[in-house]
Amino acid sequence: MFMKSISKKKEIKKGLYLVSTPIGNLSDITLRAIEVLKNSDYILCEDTRVSKNLFEKYEIKSKLISNHKFNEKKNLSKIIELLKSNFIISLVSDAGTPSISDPGSVLIQDCSKNNINVIPIPGPSAVTSALSISGFSEKFFFYGFFPEKLKTINEDLNNLSKINSSIIFFVSPNKFNKIIPFLKKIFAGREILICREMTKFFEEFTRTEINLLKEYEKKPKGELTIVISEKKRNKNISQDLNESDKIIIKKMINKLSVKEITDLINLKNEIPKKKIYNYCLKLKNEN
Repeated sequence: MFMKSISKKKEIKKGLYLVSTPIGNLSDITLRAIEVLKNSDYILCEDTRVSKNLFEKYEIKSKLISNHKFNEKKNLSKIIELLKSNFIISLVSDAGTPSISDPGSVLIQDCSKNNINVIPIPGPSAVTSALSISGFSEKFFFYGFFPEKLKTINEDLNNLSKINSSIIFFVSPNKFNKIIPFLKKIFAGREILICREMTKFFEEFTRTEINLLKEYEKKPKGELTIVISEKKRNKNISQDLNESDKIIIKKMINKLSVKEITDLINLKNEIPKKKIYNYCLKLKNEN
């Protein structure tokens, strides 16, 4: 009865809707997403064959347009014209939130240039789902899919290793074993969560230290989402300000606030903020 009530055509804002769809389990879709999809004149699909499974389940009968990385530029002028003519268009990817490591950014940029509304319909995301169960730092950097060239992977991972936060990647099943040596070399000492087939019946979560990572004997099914933990605090490193830090603080003490100095010094080493803050106050009082 409730499903019938949201299937009726409703007056919604004109524009392009970015609709998040399930990353596995087809029940993980919002009521608003169903409503918007049913009220769309057209739905842009990364793969119409994949999207039809979802649309048939929820009796979504809008017209479908194939829109993937190989034809999105070719489709662009046609879609913009439809939007300018006040047609309601939704964009979906095969799974998750559109334009996040999936087609969409080219169209969104053109909508912005033409003052066309772009409206997000939030919902499932492999990125936040994986992070939420990791237990790692809530501060995170999302990289996306690993590049093809091993040289680029090495360069990018070396740069990312300097970031002290959780780091999230998408990995194809063909590539995971190839990147293990890079992870062990560059992220030694950190922890990793490997998520496979999330929200599906055979979902699998593997937690381990990066140093202990092992190759898959058989190619895993489906794309993997991996989360690398923040840097682990080295207990052998001194927790006190060294002379170099004190000199830097003295130079900044009359130019920046105590909080700003504390944050800056804390970024470059592992000294507790309280110690930095107290030293700054001591200098302020002496002055």
